[in-house]
Amino acid sequence: MSAWCEEPPPPLLLSGIEQFNRGEFFEQHETLEDLWREETREVRRLYQGILQIGVAMYHIARRNHHGAVYMLTRGPAYLQPFTPACQTVDVANLLAQAARVRAEVERLGPEGLAGFDWTLAPRVRFTG
Repeated sequence: MSAWCEEPPPPLLLSGIEQFNRGEFFEQHETLEDLWREETREVRRLYQGILQIGVAMYHIARRNHHGAVYMLTRGPAYLQPFTPACQTVDVANLLAQAARVRAEVERLGPEGLAGFDWTLAPRVRFTG
């Protein structure tokens, strides 16, 4: 694990996670995208992965099955190298939640997204 994972989470990450956890998936995208654009180190992929899982939830709300599955594939791929945790984000837990959401989205299919169980919506947790 790289040294930047030992750094405290930057303020924009905390703001984006607060939005994510409130279900403000469009807003979290804007916030985390700003952070992702500013960061030049590889830790930017952590921010991108969280952002994309949030975007997947936005797609679910808009009944965009393809977009949801796509983001639930890409987001976790970006997060995987940061397991189990990075900048106090419990990455392993978020990956497990995203996998449950993806399984449910795939089970529901393109015509069934209206029936998505929003109690499955992931929440970013912190370690320690």
